[in-house]
Amino acid sequence: MSTAGSGAAGEDLWQPKVNPWIIAAAVSLAAFMEVLDTSIANVALPHIAGGLAASNDESTWVLTSYLVSNAIVLPLSGWLVASLGRKRFFLICITFFTASSFLCGIAPSLGFLLLFRVMQGAFGGGLQPMAQSILGDSFTPQKRGLAFSLYGITTICAPAIGPTLGGWITDNYSWRWIFYINVPVGILAFLLVYQLVEDPPYIARLKAKLSGFDFIGFSLLTLGVGALQIVLDKGQEDDWFGSHFITTLVVIAVVGLVSLVVWEWFQKEPIVDVRLFTNFNVATTNLMFLMLGAALFSSTVLMPQLLQTLMGYTAQKAGMVLSAGALVVLVVLPMVGKLTTRFQARHIIAFGWIGLAAAMYISSKQIDLLMSFRSATLLRVWQYIPVAFLFVPLTLAGYVGLAPEKTNAAAGLMNFFRNMGQSVGTSAVTTLIARRSQYHQSVLAEYTASGRFHASITAMAMRLMRAGLSTHGARQQALGRLYALVQAQAAVLSYVDIYWLLAMGSVIMFVASFLLKRNEPRKSAKVSVH
Repeated sequence: MSTAGSGAAGEDLWQPKVNPWIIAAAVSLAAFMEVLDTSIANVALPHIAGGLAASNDESTWVLTSYLVSNAIVLPLSGWLVASLGRKRFFLICITFFTASSFLCGIAPSLGFLLLFRVMQGAFGGGLQPMAQSILGDSFTPQKRGLAFSLYGITTICAPAIGPTLGGWITDNYSWRWIFYINVPVGILAFLLVYQLVEDPPYIARLKAKLSGFDFIGFSLLTLGVGALQIVLDKGQEDDWFGSHFITTLVVIAVVGLVSLVVWEWFQKEPIVDVRLFTNFNVATTNLMFLMLGAALFSSTVLMPQLLQTLMGYTAQKAGMVLSAGALVVLVVLPMVGKLTTRFQARHIIAFGWIGLAAAMYISSKQIDLLMSFRSATLLRVWQYIPVAFLFVPLTLAGYVGLAPEKTNAAAGLMNFFRNMGQSVGTSAVTTLIARRSQYHQSVLAEYTASGRFHASITAMAMRLMRAGLSTHGARQQALGRLYALVQAQAAVLSYVDIYWLLAMGSVIMFVASFLLKRNEPRKSAKVSVH
């Protein structure tokens, strides 16, 4: 069996001139900066709206514009590397991401901010897949797991740290500083990448084979992915198919994406290499990355939303619950990287999925309105630990049997599906909480006709009357308080439903893990020419 190796004589011995761990630190810094920006602005939206004289609904486009442009560029990464060279493309992305971050900070109006966020998302889209593919080429197959564990810290921990850091910066300084902080980090990342990173020989061959730009493929990609991202971000807000705008975008997304796959399948030099999905491991790991992104990001949304809306936590205190899980992952990820040198990736993946299923099932049984801060933190830690056992081996499994010329395109697709999973997860969570809360409230309302419920109202009204309220006022307030309690309990039950669904999805992925092709962590990778 073959793994990513070299496509030409002597290339299997290629190694970077610089210590690969120094390269790993440099490229991970750039990726961390970009991933952080996907979530750091979330908590600052009210401040942005106030500062730029915009409504809260208008300010949400600050997130949507970034996600749309980011999602379009991710699957293009392989073609852009072939066109520009990987190092040059990476440096261009860092430069313009940093510049657009500064422009976001000085934006005088919402319109300008949205324009600069589109630029920021577009150039940020190349940072994650380039960091991943550089790590894949800089390390031998036996050490890639350790390298990807460092990269995993950026993609797993940054979304959890982002809201807490963004809230602290906004409260103590200004929302503009959530963009300004990218400038020194971006400059440092540029200098490090410029000095340390080099392109392997196969990159030159990719550039030599490229003949032109696929305008039709690019147009279909932009229409399909852009429309889909807006649907996922705005669907619940606009009542899904009750909105003509959302319905139109769904049609555009379906037609655009189906046409993209058909068109690219028959192109000699596709802008998105859809033929990669004929590789079973690539197709399966991308599906798993979609599920992982949905589980990771939806649970990141669920916990703070539960704590803030139903239990009265501040944004900072809720963020501390999330950060605890991220800190534990910092310790676990290097251990997982070491395990990949001893055990097959698919076995570690199976362990990760069954662990995640158990964590989500336990969460569905333990969350309630009396949950303590300590209990919430422990639940979040248990939810996060299995993710460490998934990200690194999934990345490894996606490279099994893949020629080096295909790794840049594969990295772009992996990151694209993980990011789309995040959008799908967030959209599903907001929709299910609203719909399931209504369902559970209607079920609980049936019990309000019972004598026990009326006795509770009478008892509460008596206590309020002794506190000085009139008979009518006491009864009205007692009804209001019990109705609020029914709403809160209905909302908690909707969270239980979502955790249960995440557990079931993880079980399905656990079964699929054993279908992946095996890798040989203890043996040298054979050379493959595709």
